[in-house]
Amino acid sequence: MEGHRFNPEKADKLLSEDRQQQLPYKQIMDMLELRERDVVADLGAGNGYFTIPMAEHTKESVFAVDIEPKMIEMLKNRTAEARVNNIDYLISDLEHIPIASQTVDKVMVSLVIHEVPSIENTLTEIRRILKPGGIVLFIEWEAIETDGGPPIHEKISSEDLVKTLRIQGFETTVFQLYSSHYAIKAK
Repeated sequence: MEGHRFNPEKADKLLSEDRQQQLPYKQIMDMLELRERDVVADLGAGNGYFTIPMAEHTKESVFAVDIEPKMIEMLKNRTAEARVNNIDYLISDLEHIPIASQTVDKVMVSLVIHEVPSIENTLTEIRRILKPGGIVLFIEWEAIETDGGPPIHEKISSEDLVKTLRIQGFETTVFQLYSSHYAIKAK
């Protein structure tokens, strides 16, 4: 169910005040149970809305993975301004992530799972890079009509994503973040 990819020309939306209200960093970091010694992967990192706060929180590596080189360049510029130096930048799709197996404690997948060609292949790859007992936090658009986000036919309902995650062997907890967004913590 591959949808359109996010247009880097609209990257300023990813740092807007609306987004900060809808997806507050602190609440998300708490859901991810982020600790100081965690190695983290931000899949679909974009220009670093979550990447930089995660890198400021942990002393270990944060892998910023995005398929779009322009987004990684924006993230590098923001990282330099923030004086953060523990981010590894990876230009990659999410079905062939260039991270060694069982390397990562926590994985963030924010507003990107609806864009991948195969959710199942992406979940297999996430499981491969995740250490035993690791946590994945998915943030997605609920499958309802909204003014923003992808068209409704590209959105994945929380119910459908939970079913897919459970088939793949993940235990899940669902959180309603905002009227149009949800989070699923998967172990």
